[in-house]
Amino acid sequence: MIAAIGQGAPPAAAETADHSGMLVFPGLVDGHMHTSSSTGWPGIEGASRTAAAGGVTTCVDMPYDVPKPVTDAAILRDKIEHVHRLSHVDMALYGTIRKDGNVEDIAGLVEGGVCSFKLSTYEYDPVRFPRIDHPTMLRAFAEIAKSNLMVAIHNEDQELVVRLTEQAKAAGETHPIMHCRTRPPLCETMADLEIFEMALETGCHVHIAHSSLARGFDLADIFRKQGARTSGEACIQYLCMTEEDLLRLEGFGKCNPPFRTAEEVERMWVALEAGKIAYVSTDHAPWPRDRKVYTGDIFTVGAGLTGMQSFAPLMFTLLEKRGLPLTHMASLCAERPARFHGLFPKKGAIRIGCDADLVVMERGRFPFDPATIQDREDARWSPYEGMEMTARVASTYLRGGRIWDGKSVLAKPGTGRFVPRQHKECFLG
Repeated sequence: MIAAIGQGAPPAAAETADHSGMLVFPGLVDGHMHTSSSTGWPGIEGASRTAAAGGVTTCVDMPYDVPKPVTDAAILRDKIEHVHRLSHVDMALYGTIRKDGNVEDIAGLVEGGVCSFKLSTYEYDPVRFPRIDHPTMLRAFAEIAKSNLMVAIHNEDQELVVRLTEQAKAAGETHPIMHCRTRPPLCETMADLEIFEMALETGCHVHIAHSSLARGFDLADIFRKQGARTSGEACIQYLCMTEEDLLRLEGFGKCNPPFRTAEEVERMWVALEAGKIAYVSTDHAPWPRDRKVYTGDIFTVGAGLTGMQSFAPLMFTLLEKRGLPLTHMASLCAERPARFHGLFPKKGAIRIGCDADLVVMERGRFPFDPATIQDREDARWSPYEGMEMTARVASTYLRGGRIWDGKSVLAKPGTGRFVPRQHKECFLG
């Protein structure tokens, strides 16, 4: 833990690390990532290794795991055991419910230490990633509200996306841009309105898991002014990638929601500077490379991007290029996600009493090379390949121990620990 902060001559120490000329930030807290959606819990090992290399010292992992999502206290305990055996960084965990509505298991997940919950308005898989119908979601919100925990929602309208996708396939339009056209902005905002109305009804803290639209944050703001507890996050790709990038990247640029227009990216930055965005995350989802290759039908490609190892360099670069304070990275990528997920003051800041989680950034010109990704070989791909970053992660420290030296992950599997939610206070920013 951080015992003191000061200037001048340092106190006596067993070891001193000299990072003169570099910038020290709190270790990043990635509030949205998937270690186990494609490979199951063994994926924790590789994903947490790349987190260490990307300056992420705490992962907040989604519950949609293979083969069983985290829907009750027993499954949660099993996942925690795997975290303690496999993870290189600390991890907080989401919980969820089954499609049949096991709302009675919510209390056990809260008692077991989940930091937040995740539900979806769109179905990717009836078991692993189900759509929760409105009556069941309403009951779940009412139960989660008792704990003051946040529930994040995958916000896409099922009927609209399914119908548009069916029409595109029937017309033989399966090229990459159709991923955007079959998931238009309206499919997000319709889902936002549904979940925020239920937030107003139940008093639950309801959060957009990934808004690709500035309007999503405006809607959260409107509902907050009406007395609801509503918020939303931006994934970093929505601050820099456009539909044109999807044409270039093909399957390796497919994620849900999809990339939007260059004009929408600018609106997202206006929302960020206005303080409307809860925090910035990656939605890291390391699909095997062969699941991302486009062979003529974009609808058969897995949806999700790698992003943790590029997280700190990319956020630093985007802020610097726009002339914005680099302290935004400390706020939006560390302290605020820690606060929203109830991990603060243990995580998220350089303050006395916090865990000594630090990321050291070195300025320069560093093209991002996916070959350096510290994960399994088939996860070494990136939508940011070749992008010039204006900083790199020179070192990462977890609870005072150096776990990345700029070239190698020094942590061993099991160095990371499960971080339960620290309190039941609601934070809306």
